[in-house]
Amino acid sequence: MDWQRSLLIGGMLVVLYMLFLEWSNYQEAHAPVVDNAMVEELVIPELPIRAASTPGSNASELPMVDDESSPPVVEVTNETNTRLIKVSTDVLTVLIDTHGGDIVRVELLQHLTDLDKDSSPFILLNRTSTTTYVAQSGLLGVNGTDTQSGRPLFKVSAEQFRLQDGQDSLQVNLTLEQGDVNITKQFTFNRSDYLVELTYQIDNRGVDDWKAALYGQIKRDSHDPSVGNSMGMKPFLGAALTSEDENYVKLDFEEIADDPFEKVTVVGGWVAMVQHYFISAWVPDQQTTNSFDLRQLGNQDLYMLGFTSPQVTVAAGEQGELKAAFYVGPKDQYRLEKISPYLDLTVDYGFLWWIAKPLFWVLYQLHEILGNWGWSIIFLTVMIKAAFFKLSATSYRSMANMRKLQPEMARLKELYGDDRQKMSKETMDLYKREKVNPMGGCLPILVQMPVFMALYWVLLESVELRHTPWILWIQDLSVKDPYFVLPLIMGVSMFIQQRLNPTPPDPMQAKVMQIMPIAFTFFFMFFPAGLVLYWTVNNGLSIIQQWIITRKITGAGSKK
Repeated sequence: MDWQRSLLIGGMLVVLYMLFLEWSNYQEAHAPVVDNAMVEELVIPELPIRAASTPGSNASELPMVDDESSPPVVEVTNETNTRLIKVSTDVLTVLIDTHGGDIVRVELLQHLTDLDKDSSPFILLNRTSTTTYVAQSGLLGVNGTDTQSGRPLFKVSAEQFRLQDGQDSLQVNLTLEQGDVNITKQFTFNRSDYLVELTYQIDNRGVDDWKAALYGQIKRDSHDPSVGNSMGMKPFLGAALTSEDENYVKLDFEEIADDPFEKVTVVGGWVAMVQHYFISAWVPDQQTTNSFDLRQLGNQDLYMLGFTSPQVTVAAGEQGELKAAFYVGPKDQYRLEKISPYLDLTVDYGFLWWIAKPLFWVLYQLHEILGNWGWSIIFLTVMIKAAFFKLSATSYRSMANMRKLQPEMARLKELYGDDRQKMSKETMDLYKREKVNPMGGCLPILVQMPVFMALYWVLLESVELRHTPWILWIQDLSVKDPYFVLPLIMGVSMFIQQRLNPTPPDPMQAKVMQIMPIAFTFFFMFFPAGLVLYWTVNNGLSIIQQWIITRKITGAGSKK
């Protein structure tokens, strides 16, 4: 009748597996999704256009500059009804509001929302009735165009601009007349690049000097763009910047609300909004001393993070420029480090970054050769295992020796089980006699843990793994295995590895060790497939090495 019981148990496990799949699909179907509402349907001015406003109503919208005075009134014309202009490159689709010249929507054409063939591009910046995430910029000060009473309405020559085949860059000009001063707000988009160059061109045809400062800021609510359910470590969501004291400072929305970060002065510098895989960042002129601030907008669920550059004077009859750049796209650390010092630290590997960055470099080089991130992870795991081969061998040799002593340990327990002091003395004498270190199996593993943790963050943070297939059913290494095959294989490998280890003398500890493969299997069901692949391969290599060493010591080694 044993076969009937085994068949019944097997059938129950299959049913549980199918129920778990259905539960997981249900959870995903009811998970929050990215808001893809079109901005065109919700063109809502955020500040009046040179209209009177209640004193202080917009006081916290714009950063402050020294010696600001009332600028000349800008005449608003109605020669064009265009409020949003569309800019298309090979990697970006951008909407710019002519009211203020703000970037109010950005689609990343090379990064889709999901893996469906009909999926739309991932939307990073957006302005809808429920979502605010925009990039604002303007001029402040004596002759600034942006004041607490309003922002300017720019003119534009067309409603749509497109980077044509064979064209390396595209310039979009927004123009404004400020008395005898002609102002051009120019955005420059480059092929295959996520960095947008911003230049204010000032043509002062008047008789007086013109003076203003450039500011740029990111305005965002605290919504979390994460989709689905993950039981792994949650990636950081919030603001980041560099300062004189620290290369990389990050604050979440709660920290910004509790303690605003105001007037941090840095030569060059940058300020960014960071989320999983993607960032947006203002990068002012790297040759000037710029001030930065992070703050909450009143009591609203809106946060402002931005910079203000020094005021620039353009003499009468002269021309001048004010420049900055805005990066909006994936966290490509090699591109980011070229834009500004320490901007690549937004690819946040935590306190083990000094280990993680070389690991990613090796992983990247392997991908250049193999052309597949899944196989690159496997080869990197093999290389790490080879680097720690001798250290692991020491650990497994210690475990094998402990396993070899288990019969003698059982005999001592039977003889002295009721006398703990005597049992402890006899056990230590046995270890000395056989030259076995009971801690020898733990210390080598502890030495390796920082590397394993660093690799965990590399695989978690790398946008290169997003929507990247490996083989067969694994079509996205950045999300969980849809059929949980890899986690189940990983759980089996942990069980086999545990069987090779000596049984702990403490019954409670032994039970805990038995439960660990089951617990790890459950948690790894929600981990990205790339992480589970690494852990599974590492376990497989460990089993082979440990089995060979254990066989030598407990088999041929026992004839000594």
